[in-house]
Amino acid sequence: MRVQRTFSFIDLSGFSALTAGEGDERAVQLVSEFRALVRGICSRRGIRIAKWLGDGAMLVGVETEPVLASVLELQRSVVASPMMIDVTCGVTSGAVILLEGDDYIGHAVNVASRLCDIAAPNQVLATPVTLEHLPPWGAVLADAQVSLRGLDEPLTVASLGLRPVDGTAQPDPICGIPLTVGTAVATRRDKVGRLVLFCSDSCLETWERRPGPAPDEQGSVRVPLIGS
Repeated sequence: MRVQRTFSFIDLSGFSALTAGEGDERAVQLVSEFRALVRGICSRRGIRIAKWLGDGAMLVGVETEPVLASVLELQRSVVASPMMIDVTCGVTSGAVILLEGDDYIGHAVNVASRLCDIAAPNQVLATPVTLEHLPPWGAVLADAQVSLRGLDEPLTVASLGLRPVDGTAQPDPICGIPLTVGTAVATRRDKVGRLVLFCSDSCLETWERRPGPAPDEQGSVRVPLIGS
């Protein structure tokens, strides 16, 4: 069965050196923290973790924008985290064969994996076919022709990151992506009338479903403002 999917491979950079320098126990701790981070992002954005690959993973999405949003959030989260690790990412889209309901065979899978292999630490590399689906808060930072193992011709790829903020940014309350009104996908007013910006409908949905304070805590010292 042939299907259209977007694929991303992600991998911890320098993991072998970290294992040699800090020991297996520290390596296992970091992989556990990394996997928990990836699970949280992918669960919220509706992306399937097709398989774990030791210190990396293969991500699959029916739509391209949530995959790009996931790896850009992952890139930002890793840079901002205290884990002291780097991540590499490769992304592309294409028609592939769905094998036995849970595996994917095709050129797009191979290209995404090769892009991850050549990405620099904390770099997201993507093919041009994905760029029209880049979220408004994402940006192409650079592009170049690269040679990939197994391909006869060089391939144009883009390095992706967060769009530089012009003016004051406001973080998405769920994922922390810095946004302006012009780059937000959705907006809402909280219960005290403040404008809240969201990077995606999935973050908006998570925010709207957040548990509110218990009735006996409203107006207390711990919860001074309802909805704040």
